[in-house]
Amino acid sequence: MELAGERASGWELEFEDAFVSEDLDRGRWLPSYLPQWSSRQQAAARYTLTDGLLRLRIDADQPPWCPEFDGEVRVSSLQTGVFAGPLGSRIGQHRFTPAAVVREEQEPQQLWTPRYGRIEVRMSAPADPDVMVALWMIGYEDAPDRSAEICVCEIFGSEVHPDRALVGMGVHPFGDPRILDDFEKVEVPVDVRTLHTYAVEWRAERIDFFVDGARYKIVEQSPDYKMQLMLSLYAFGAAADPGRYPKEFLVDHVRGYRLD
Repeated sequence: MELAGERASGWELEFEDAFVSEDLDRGRWLPSYLPQWSSRQQAAARYTLTDGLLRLRIDADQPPWCPEFDGEVRVSSLQTGVFAGPLGSRIGQHRFTPAAVVREEQEPQQLWTPRYGRIEVRMSAPADPDVMVALWMIGYEDAPDRSAEICVCEIFGSEVHPDRALVGMGVHPFGDPRILDDFEKVEVPVDVRTLHTYAVEWRAERIDFFVDGARYKIVEQSPDYKMQLMLSLYAFGAAADPGRYPKEFLVDHVRGYRLD
């Protein structure tokens, strides 16, 4: 088992944010969610950094990130890259609906876009039926078929219990014809409302998925191109009860390693 705070052996640390600064490190993170389909302002994350924790937040007055195409979904999310085509085009990362076109041009950025490695997050997930939290990876998508997703962890608050939770993990192909969908929700016997470490070890031939050092899933296939991190809090439905806000997602650290 991996101990809390222990760095992975056999891997060389390449990316780390322990969120100890007063503000977000803009050399590591872009604080807007897939802004090409909406805008940097409309899709801007809300967050605070206190006591060595990142608190991604959704407030009662936060607008939907892309209401034309994604309804009432509100998002506070950080990502480590962005790529999109010209205004009005269909070129861009994670085009989640055929109706989406680029509505705000983006300067291409690759803050950290690894090809293989160990990626981990230490985080706690809320037991709130209206929210979902996730660390996931998407292809940088500078070519349309470099578009698969690796889901390190995905937790819906409605599936959280004091002694267990369903944790989504695996891969999705999206526009990559070489990848077969291999995703499942795995019951993990821990209280995810407290801090735990979720990780993948992504190699050329396979991907292993871990919680607190215990392996829960193996995927015998692997995207072979650069991918970027997506660290996300989602709230579903309109903000009907302001007393249930803010929604918060607490993150202790994110680390990325390459093979030593």
